[in-house]
Amino acid sequence: MQAKKKVTVDVGDQVPAFTLRDQNGNEFNIEDYRGKKLIVYFYPKNESGVCTKEACAFRDNYKVFEDKGAMVIGINSGTVESHKKFAEHHRLNFTLLSDSGNRVLKSFGIRNILFLTGRETFVVNEQGRVVFRYRGFLNGDAHVANTLEYLNN
Repeated sequence: MQAKKKVTVDVGDQVPAFTLRDQNGNEFNIEDYRGKKLIVYFYPKNESGVCTKEACAFRDNYKVFEDKGAMVIGINSGTVESHKKFAEHHRLNFTLLSDSGNRVLKSFGIRNILFLTGRETFVVNEQGRVVFRYRGFLNGDAHVANTLEYLNN
């Protein structure tokens, strides 16, 4: 009997290795951030209502995340240029990564909802292990609230 291949990153798993470009065109290799706490969130689309609300909630709470020693990273399939415009338009103070083709999203095992990519948030500890995961599609604010609640416990 063949072992079933795991398709979803879950609490306790090592974060998948990846390298993507940020909103400024710089290379971001997650391995370079080993030793730091990361909040990695996947969202469907720049400038859509729920995604904008979610991004702004991360922006508005960035100091709290920073005080907890965590760096926020948003990822979707948008281009580097669209991420730059989105970040400038909403004064986002964190890293946005362009995952053209959704290769990284797929490596995390995030499922599509209808015709859109899923919305999930992961907290990755200093050793590169996922210690918290939240999935919720329609309420972007809940991602920030639940992540803060986890970090405060």
